This record gives sequence, C-alpha cells and structure tokens, in this order.
Amino acid sequence: MFFCHSSFSLILILLLLSSSSSTLQIQTHRNHTLHNLHLSSYSQKNIMDRLKSSARLMIVSDLDHTMVDHHDPENTSILRFNALWEAHYRHDSLLVFSTGRSPTLYKQLRKEKPMITPDIAIMSVGTEITYGKLMEPDDGWVQVLNQKWDKDIVIEETSKFPELSRQAETEQRPHKVSFYVKKEKAEQVTEALNKVLKGRGLDVKIIYSGGIDLDILPQGAGKGQALAYLLKKFEAEGKRPVNTLVCGDSGNDAELFSIPGVHGVMVSNAQEELLQWYAANAKNNPKILHASERCAAGIIQAIGHFKLGTNISPRDVSDLTKDIENAHPAHEVVNFNLLLEKWRRAEVENTELFLAGLKAVSHPTGVFIHPSGTEHHIKDHLNILRKVYGDSQGKPLRIWVDDVSASQIGSDTWLLKFDKWELYGEERQGCVVTAVMSTKESNWFTWLHVHQTFLEQSGKQEWMF
Repeated sequence: MFFCHSSFSLILILLLLSSSSSTLQIQTHRNHTLHNLHLSSYSQKNIMDRLKSSARLMIVSDLDHTMVDHHDPENTSILRFNALWEAHYRHDSLLVFSTGRSPTLYKQLRKEKPMITPDIAIMSVGTEITYGKLMEPDDGWVQVLNQKWDKDIVIEETSKFPELSRQAETEQRPHKVSFYVKKEKAEQVTEALNKVLKGRGLDVKIIYSGGIDLDILPQGAGKGQALAYLLKKFEAEGKRPVNTLVCGDSGNDAELFSIPGVHGVMVSNAQEELLQWYAANAKNNPKILHASERCAAGIIQAIGHFKLGTNISPRDVSDLTKDIENAHPAHEVVNFNLLLEKWRRAEVENTELFLAGLKAVSHPTGVFIHPSGTEHHIKDHLNILRKVYGDSQGKPLRIWVDDVSASQIGSDTWLLKFDKWELYGEERQGCVVTAVMSTKESNWFTWLHVHQTFLEQSGKQEWMF
C-alpha cells in the first residue's frame, strides 16, 4: 500500500493541514513544550552547540550571481538548493553566506529572493561575522580587525584620488571603505593607495571585484580570512567540519579557494577576474571545480562531483510520494510543501484515492486552530482541499521551508519547528510552524498537532494556505 510511504503520509496530512482558506494553526496540550523548542541559528552559542559533533558538510557561498541568480526570474536554482539543504543537510551541517553586501543590502536581498537562513553570515567582504536569525555579531572578529586599522586615515587619503567614486553610506562599514572605480584605472589606483596607506602606518587589503567595486579593508579581513577564523574556532571546539565547500563567482571570492583543505566551486557564470586567478593559481587543483551549471545549480553539481553527500534535490524528484530513501521529519516537511505547491498548481493528479489517503493517515484527535482562533478537525477540511486544487494553475506560486528543526521527544514522537514561505509573484507570505509527529512504523509519519502563526514581517494575503 502506498500509504505506508513516509513521505506520502506526511504529505497527505500536511496537505490537509494547509487546505483551509488561510494558514491554519493546531492547538495542542503540549503548548509549553512547543514554544520552548530550541531554535537552531538564534545565537552564536546555539550555532556552536547545535551539532553534537563536527558538521558533515559546511557550505560557504557568495550570494550575488553564486547562490542567487539575478537572471532567473523563476528562482529555479535557489529553490532547488533550498529544498536539498532543508531535507538532507540542515540537521547535521552548516550553511554560511559570504557576501560583499553590507547588512543593509543583505537584508534587502533576503526580502527580494527566496533565501533560507544561514547559520552564519560573513558580510561586507569578510569584515563582519554574524550568527543566525538575530545576526548576533562576533566580537572576537572585531578585535582581530582593529589591528593597524584607522578608518579616518583611509577616508582622508582616498579623498585625494579623483578616480574613486564613493559608494552609498550603507556600504561604508567600521572595517570597510568602498568605492567605484573604472576598470582601466583600478590597477594604478590600487598600487598607489597601497603605498600611501602603508606610509601612514596602516596594514590594509584592497580588493577589486565585479569590474567596478574597490574595497579597502584591514589586512586581516576578507572572505578567506573570515572563513579561516571560523574554521579555527570550530577546531578549538573539536568540531571542525568534515568537509567544507566554498562557492563563488568573482574576485572577492578568490581568497575562499585558498584556504587549505577546502573543496571549491566556481559557478559556470564566474567573472573574468576569478577565472584569471584560477588559471594562474589553481588550474591543476582537483579540489576546485569550474561548474558547467549556473549559480546554485553549480553548487548542487559540486556536491555530487566531490561526493560530499546527496545532490538530488526533492524538487528534482518526479514522484514525491515514493521519495523515501532518507526517512526523516525534515525530509517529510520539505516533500509536503513541494507537493502542496504542485497540488495548487495542478501539477499532480486530483483523485479520490489521494483524498481518501488524507483521512486514513490523519490522527483522529488532530485539531486545527485558524489564526482567527476558530477550531477545526482535520477531517472537516477534505472539502476545502478539493476546492483549492489548481487555484494557482499557471500562476507564479512557489512554496519553500526554512530553518527546519526536528527534535525527538519520545521513542516515536518528534517535535518540529520551521518557517514556511509562499511567494506569489512579488508578494510574500510566511508563517512559523510548530508541530508534533509520530512514527508508529519505520516509514509511516503521522501528524498529531500543528500550530501555525503568521510571521511578523509577513502580510496576510488571501492566497496563503
């Protein structure tokens, strides 16, 4: 019987849970436990303590034109990566975003693109390190960067170079001063600046990338140095990642590939300056791959190329009801939401057998509570589910989950928490989901209770289910 597939049981239950005219909440007598579920990625301490042993894989990826493809309006590759990471890696691995963007522009990108939450963010070209959703700063890194650095002197000396055009104030950070400079002037200006600033007693690093951006940092800063600092920190805890994969497309990513022991992938759309660095420094290095795929698809390709783990995203699986190779609550959550997306886009068949399965795998005492406070039994929503089939057919609806935490709280009981997002064109809706799931059989997941609440930064749209 196909109802015994773990993915299918979860998918059926959660499709039903999500079938009302708005996001539903389930009330449970375990409220205290639910709301005290530990949140991975909320602080530096939690990041360091979340994994009981070394991370199976740590991915360190640039964002613009690496993880995020700005030429992909459907966000296909990053959504594939999101599903892969949350289903197979979040629970025992680490995700690090390493970007030249300031915190302001980083947060802006997160609002524009369907990005999941990293465990660690390296921002402002390696001059800022923060942890988790709250973006808690690493004070130790600040102390490292203060050595032989004086921002006022940098500003004073750069003002004497008419070739430099100062970037926006949001991009001027405590340990980074940023400009635009024409490509033909970059080398000359860099050499002159290095000489002047060294004469003033500073030890700086000047990075030119993207054919236009020039960043002046403390010598100890940079994406590579920030990664080296993190690896040393994990090593001190006895938790250095088993494998690290660095991913980039531009000149300011070159340092990442120079860290000893890491695997690296240059996405197929890598810029000229990174390709030149590769030709001069790493052409014969078997640990560095020039992918044939763009952006996040190239990262997925590299995971498989280096045999770092599965690189089959749930979004690449044609029949999610049979995708039971790795029965895990997080895997089930991802598969459910993908099938919900397909259900509403009419990309799966609407059959009575499917609907009957919903009732068969739902817990008889399961109760939904709508955000308005209205209570519903699971079985009462079958008719609503029928009504919403294909409501987004031919429309730009995409659904993904973020930051899935799964804790086993009994011999056959799991406590889950994750963020669920729906993107409809340019509109976005999100909710926090806390749920209890049981596993009565090895491949059978039954949903007992689900509690969903709208995220504060999320508008409440009628198309959210």
